[in-house]
Amino acid sequence: MPFSSYTSFNREEWAALRVNTPLTLTETDLAELRGLNEALSLAEVVEVYLPLSRLLNLHVAASRDLARVADLFLGKTTGVTPYLIGIAGSVAVGKSTTARVMQALLSRWPDHPKVDLITTDGFLLPNRVLEERGLMQRKGFPESYDVRRLVQFVADVKAGVKQVRAPVYSHLVYDIVPDEENVIEQPDVLILEGLNVLQGADASGSDRPFVSDFFDFSIYVDALEAYVQEWFLSRFRRLRETAFRDPKSFFRRYAEMPEAEAVAFARNVWTEINGRNLRENIAPTKERAHLVLEKGRSHEVTGVRLRRL
Repeated sequence: MPFSSYTSFNREEWAALRVNTPLTLTETDLAELRGLNEALSLAEVVEVYLPLSRLLNLHVAASRDLARVADLFLGKTTGVTPYLIGIAGSVAVGKSTTARVMQALLSRWPDHPKVDLITTDGFLLPNRVLEERGLMQRKGFPESYDVRRLVQFVADVKAGVKQVRAPVYSHLVYDIVPDEENVIEQPDVLILEGLNVLQGADASGSDRPFVSDFFDFSIYVDALEAYVQEWFLSRFRRLRETAFRDPKSFFRRYAEMPEAEAVAFARNVWTEINGRNLRENIAPTKERAHLVLEKGRSHEVTGVRLRRL
């Protein structure tokens, strides 16, 4: 029998681990948190995300207890270190919604009210640099990021630097926003969400530090590639009717062209870029995650796998 480092739960088994964790989100909150084409319900929050928030709350508490032990041993107080959570997964799989829901739930626990969320999109190289390097068709692949700056950002947050700055990415203009930054000021918890955040030395053979080296806990949002492709195309159709119609949108021309032609373009983007990146770089990191959320065709979480720690 092949060895597995995970314990698997169906949705009912996982929901039972909520115990008495209170629901702190309303339908109004949820409307602001859910992503395009995601029918995220309060039932899913109760059955999937409340148990997860309870687990993470316990982990944060244990991490602080361990820090106190280290302080006692060293004979000095080093201060509270931010707890770092990484969330990975494909384009269109729903990792951004997962990150927002977890931020909202974790910030409502009394012991760690300051929970910040950063996406790695801000660390993509500017379009002009990608064009110079011939990487515009590989946007989202590991080599399209300013990895050195991303690792330094995470290291500084983990070290308790008072103010750490992250660049801002606009999905509207499809590029980094000049002279705009997110400022992170010593959060209790930082959630870092992105395609390749779970990459490590085993993926590249490099001995340089990786973002994943700094995580206290990591989550991978998983689904069959066929489902994710459906969700990507569905989201693309919705965006043609909404954001793409903005005169500032990088993709405005796809809102104006015939639907069949636009969808053909989207299918090609999936085949040549997003699907390829998923298979080559993102999916191979799944087994590095502490927890895997498994989604079915309806976008609902159907099962959870938790690494035996």
